[in-house]
Amino acid sequence: MLIKRKSIEAEGNLKAGPAKARKTATKSADKPAAKAAAPRKPKFAPVTLSEQDGVRYLHFGTEWVQGAMRIRKPDAIELEYAQQMMSWMLFIDQPRHVAQLGLGTGALTKFCHRQFPQARVTAVELNPAVVAICRSMFKLPPEDDRLSVLEMDAMDFVMDEARHGTLDALQVDLYDATARGPVLDTPEFYAACAACLAEGGIMTVNLFGDHPSYAKNLKAMRFAFPQVIALPEVHDGNVVAIAFKNRTELDFGQLYERAAAITAATKLPAKSWVNGMKGG
Repeated sequence: MLIKRKSIEAEGNLKAGPAKARKTATKSADKPAAKAAAPRKPKFAPVTLSEQDGVRYLHFGTEWVQGAMRIRKPDAIELEYAQQMMSWMLFIDQPRHVAQLGLGTGALTKFCHRQFPQARVTAVELNPAVVAICRSMFKLPPEDDRLSVLEMDAMDFVMDEARHGTLDALQVDLYDATARGPVLDTPEFYAACAACLAEGGIMTVNLFGDHPSYAKNLKAMRFAFPQVIALPEVHDGNVVAIAFKNRTELDFGQLYERAAAITAATKLPAKSWVNGMKGG
């Protein structure tokens, strides 16, 4: 696997830990091999909740926020970085297929399912407890002919050649319990993401700007995509990067017009995305 960061999820998914590896390496060649251990089931950090000022938050057993929902507005996108993850709307008006890697509270999945009734929406989440709590506590709608929620590894999803060239928008928000950097961050991963995009497709990624993983992820994205723009940092370090399948000329006059239309239709602060692109 290509998970680089040590985390509860990553360590739990290893079929052979360091102790097993050492025992295997030192085993005498003339002794019979021990019976192979059964593959370990994935272990995940605990899924926990908190609420404050009418907002429900998702955590993975730490203080780090993995997503949020305003209880009285369950279909709205509450967090600013999550709103920025929709910045691909400035370039794509009518997507046919949108995918989300890392379900979180389902904010982006719910928004896309409601906002684009003609589009297929696919969410990919490895932890079944996250899927269950999204349905019970964060108003994730039931699956239908347009909405699919897949319990699988995001790397397996993007490496599947059957999905290559099928997505108009790909939203990547893959964090473990430490929430300090994406758990998938290699050039191979981002190249597979690029392969999943149709012509004119766009990927948005949630990064952590004041962590060493930030530069590593940008370098890996620029290996896989011809054009990458980073929006200004928000919250406590979140930086959303926009990666284009094809190099795109930025016409800021048209982008501001498009931003005004997005805000009128959705109340998302799209003008700030265009402002951020000028400096990105």
